[in-house]
Amino acid sequence: MSSSRYEMQAQYSPNERRSCWVCFASEDDDPRTQWTHPCRCRGTGHWVHQYCLQRWIDEKQAGNSSVAVFCPQCNTQYLIDYPPLGIFLTLIEQVDGFFNRISPLATAGMLVGSLYWSAVTFGAVTLFQVLGQKTGLRIVEESDPLVLLIGLPTIPLTLIVAKMIRWQDYVLRAWRHLIPIMTKYLFPNESTEHQVPLREPTEDTVVDATSATRIICGALSLPSIAMFCGNILFNHNPSRTKRIFLGGLVFVLTKGCIKMYYKQQQYLRLALRKIRDYPDYF
Repeated sequence: MSSSRYEMQAQYSPNERRSCWVCFASEDDDPRTQWTHPCRCRGTGHWVHQYCLQRWIDEKQAGNSSVAVFCPQCNTQYLIDYPPLGIFLTLIEQVDGFFNRISPLATAGMLVGSLYWSAVTFGAVTLFQVLGQKTGLRIVEESDPLVLLIGLPTIPLTLIVAKMIRWQDYVLRAWRHLIPIMTKYLFPNESTEHQVPLREPTEDTVVDATSATRIICGALSLPSIAMFCGNILFNHNPSRTKRIFLGGLVFVLTKGCIKMYYKQQQYLRLALRKIRDYPDYF
């Protein structure tokens, strides 16, 4: 009984004045315009121009006719009838849909492949750079291709992972704990009652886009920097590999010491800071 009364209310009354909820025009403005009531709304939202509603649906679908569109008021899905497609157009639509589904996977595969072969190329260049062109070429020719395809990409990956290890923070933290112990044993008669203990700093563990790019650039440029430092500092060493290793070691240790010094000074500035009293104004 309730459903029949609902259907009776849905019927259009001749005395009802139509008004489009999209353009707010009435039936007196353009009597030739086609009207429709596509949802369960009543009152002012009951009627809408066929043309206005189709334009509104075009905005919601954004060129994809398979997207379902719902009434913004009663949330009823609009029932849209399309002219039937021929066999040829149906085939084109299916092929187009297949390529739309496969394109993201293909793009991801090509990006991964590009990164992989870039890593292989970088690994080969680093191998030639460290061992020399003749030795590196001999190793590449004598090695199994599967070993090269697996081993060469691990060179840049290992450099990036090693760059992410913050060994300076561990050394600096251990040094901060050793300072009070060494002071206590070296100067046992010195009173520390008046000294305020330093606060432990909050470690910055957030890796944003800038720090990530710095890690990648620093890791991938390490072989070139090591070769440059090795040729300048250890040019008397006849071994190319030893020069590069020693140059890289000196560079990493020097940079680590400078970074530890900078962090320690920043730590002292933060630990010894004091908040001033607010001045009273009368």
